[in-house]
Parts: sequence; C-alpha cells; structure tokens
Amino acid sequence: MNSYKDLVVWQKAIDLTIEIYSLTNLFPKEEMYGLVSQIRRSAVSIPSNIAEGQARKYHQQFSHFLSIAQGSLAELETQIIIAIKLGYIAGEQKDLFDMMHSIGKMITRLKQNLTQEEKNS
Repeated sequence: MNSYKDLVVWQKAIDLTIEIYSLTNLFPKEEMYGLVSQIRRSAVSIPSNIAEGQARKYHQQFSHFLSIAQGSLAELETQIIIAIKLGYIAGEQKDLFDMMHSIGKMITRLKQNLTQEEKNS
C-alpha cells in the first residue's frame, strides 16, 4: 500500500465525515459550539487517525492509531444517539449506523491483519 488514500476504510471514513457535516447543518444554531462541534470533531478524527497511523513506520504504531479511530467512532455513535434522543435528527438513521458499523468492522480487520503481519515478520 502506497498511501492512506488507497485504504478503503479511509475512503469510507471520509464519506462518513461528509455525511456528518451535511447532517449537522440541520441542527439548531445554539448547538453549533456544543454538540455539532463534538460530532464533527469525532467524525474528522476517524479518517485523520487512519491516515496518521498509516504514515507511521511500524505496524504497532499504525495499530495504535487505528484504536484511536475506533474510539472516535464509538464517540461519534454515542453523540448521534444523543442527537436523535434530543430530536435534532429525525428517524433511526439506519444508513448512518450501518456506515459506522461497517467502518468499525474494517478497522478491526485491518488491526488483525497488522497483528498477523507483525507476528510473521
């Protein structure tokens, strides 16, 4: 792999971030510096940590940054649930949760592959 941009999980995380920005544009203005800011930072953190980790020299470092991305993904999911309960987001947002779940699985698989490569080298 030449670049983090080649990683499908990074590409999907970018798509998720764009979706989150569009979704949060509909939130009340008084949430701009509260929940909207938190949600956006969590979303941006996911592809950012994947990119930073991939740029590191060692598999163990990459795996560490993937763990941070997983944490940001869990944080984002929690914040979306809060936004739904507050009525800022209509409906269940099944597609959004499916997207987050898929990214989470991809991160887990990538971490497992890195661990396996580390053991084999």
